[in-house]
Amino acid sequence: MGKLSPAHQILPVIQAEEEVLARLKEFVQDKDAFSPNTWRQLMSVMRICHRWSTENRRQFLPMLPADLRDYLNWLQENGRASSTIGTHGSLISMLHRNAGLTPPNTSPLVFRAVKRINRVAVVTGERTGQAVPFRLENLLELDALWSDSILLRQKRDLAFLHVAYSTLLRISELARLRVRDISRAADGRIILNVNYTKTIVQTGGLIKSLSSQSSRRLSEWLSVADISAEPDAFLFCPVHRSGSATLSINRPLSTPAIESIFSQAWNTVGVSETISPNKGRYTRWTGHSARVGAAQDMAGRGYAVAQIMQEGTWKKPETLMRYIRNLQAHEGAMVDIMEKYNLNKKDK
Repeated sequence: MGKLSPAHQILPVIQAEEEVLARLKEFVQDKDAFSPNTWRQLMSVMRICHRWSTENRRQFLPMLPADLRDYLNWLQENGRASSTIGTHGSLISMLHRNAGLTPPNTSPLVFRAVKRINRVAVVTGERTGQAVPFRLENLLELDALWSDSILLRQKRDLAFLHVAYSTLLRISELARLRVRDISRAADGRIILNVNYTKTIVQTGGLIKSLSSQSSRRLSEWLSVADISAEPDAFLFCPVHRSGSATLSINRPLSTPAIESIFSQAWNTVGVSETISPNKGRYTRWTGHSARVGAAQDMAGRGYAVAQIMQEGTWKKPETLMRYIRNLQAHEGAMVDIMEKYNLNKKDK
């Protein structure tokens, strides 16, 4: 058998590249299989990793295990949290799998690098970030101040905070609620039909019920905004500086606009003591605060972890436990034993 010519030698390489490109095109065509947030994260990671690969003369796709190890170490050297580094590794693996390539994460080289990164993070005292909780007392204090307001924006913001706290929905899930998702119970309270969440994607969706007070605040907002007769309108729409509601059907309220609602609430009734920043942030209420606060309030009132997980659509107990760990720390079995022992000694 004769020697292959250079053209024949390079042909399999060209065919392999064409197959990868074809799979990547199919991947992009099927991007609706993933949540918008996951896709945005993937695009962000690809941009960062591609720029690093170009600047350091490394191969981006397929990525070699040694290159991925160096990339992950570079992320940690530049102050990225271990959880963020883990996300980068997972999304790079996801890209390789969908391109029909072997993910570099499967190599022991990368496994050891990740293990070292996590260990360094723990030893150096890295803390998992957590939003400042927006508690029930905060909501009720705001309700007392804003419920009689003549400002349309405050009517909307109060209704939004009631729904956010009552449902434990994520801000992206709150933003896409529409007027048609509302129905009424026999006693007049509002029932919300949530089509899907980050962790629940199934026909039938999820049902969330509001309390009488929260139902009243949402009804008041719908009335003054004059959108009750618009089934396709987003439940929470922008409020123009002139003081009128801007009917929105195609674009939900943006994340910065939602963050602004929590910021205005903080400026109105935020706690007076200084909060130590966690990872340079989390010094005031943010978009996740109502979800965290509601979970902590439920835990503080003795609701079971399974009940709280159901309300917040958490799939993993450890995710929830990060939110309520400070509350649960004083209710451990050993604390209970020691307290009861000391109490018995005093009684004798």
